[in-house]
Amino acid sequence: MTGSPSLWATILPTVVFPAPGGPMSRMFLPPRAMVLVEIHDFGVEKGLRYMSKFRPTVVLEKKSTKDAMRTMGPAKVEVPSPDKYLKKHSKEPKLPEKTQSSKEVRHIYTARKPAVPVRTDNPPMVMHTKRDFIKTTTLVPMKPQPTFVDTKKGHKQRLENSGLVPKYIKKKDYGEVPEYLLQRSEEEQRAQEEYDNFVKEQKEQGAMKHLSDEERQAVVEGLKKSWDEVHHEYQGLSLVIDTLSKKAHKERLEVAMKQLENDINLFERPCG
Repeated sequence: MTGSPSLWATILPTVVFPAPGGPMSRMFLPPRAMVLVEIHDFGVEKGLRYMSKFRPTVVLEKKSTKDAMRTMGPAKVEVPSPDKYLKKHSKEPKLPEKTQSSKEVRHIYTARKPAVPVRTDNPPMVMHTKRDFIKTTTLVPMKPQPTFVDTKKGHKQRLENSGLVPKYIKKKDYGEVPEYLLQRSEEEQRAQEEYDNFVKEQKEQGAMKHLSDEERQAVVEGLKKSWDEVHHEYQGLSLVIDTLSKKAHKERLEVAMKQLENDINLFERPCG
C-alpha cells in the first residue's frame, strides 16, 4: 500500500518517541500492529498522619471518669438458684387437676324457683273495667291542619301561626306583666335598697364629729407650730428674687402660710 506520509498518518497508528539528541520523531507502523507500552503508575505518596502526643492521656482521662451503672446502680434482680435449672417440658402449659368426677351432676343456682301451677288452681281475680279497648286501639284518621295560601303560586302555611286567627288573646295571662319581669323588678328594687343603706352608712361614718376643747386646742397649737416653721423658711429667702425657681418657691410658701392662717382662724372662732 503506497501513499504520501500524511495519508499514512491518518490511517496507521503512530508511536511518538523522543529521538536521542533531537526533537520528537514519529514512526508509522503497518496495519494490525500491536505495540506494548509499559505504563508506570506514579502515585502520590501520602505522608504520615498527624497524631497528637496527648492522645493517650486524653483516652485515659476519659475512661477514668466513666463507670458502668454509675447513675442507677446495678439491677436489683433475683439471682437464679443453681438447683432451679431449666428442666425438660417445664415451659409446657399444664392442665388443672381434676377435683371431682365429671359424672356427678352440678347444680348451679341461687334460689329455688316456684312450682308450676296445677290445672285445678284458680287464677287471681282480674279487675274488670268498662273501657272499650277495641275503640281505643282503632286507628283514628289524622285530620288535616288548617292552612291558607299566601301566594299566587300556591304556597301554603299553617293558619294557626300566620297571625290571621286569634291565638294569644285567649290565654289566661294575656295583657298581664310576665312573671319574670316582676321578679327582675323586685331584684332591682332590693339591690337599690341595699345600695342606699350602704351609702347612708358610709356618710354616717365620714360625717363631722364634735371636738372637745382639749382636742381643738391641740389642733390649733399644731397649726401654729407649722406656721412658725413655714414663716422661718420664708424669712430665710434671699432679698433678690432673680430666678424662676426662687419666685415659685416664694409663692408656694406664701400660699401655705395663708392656708394655715385661715385654718387657725377657723378653729379659734367661738362656737355658737
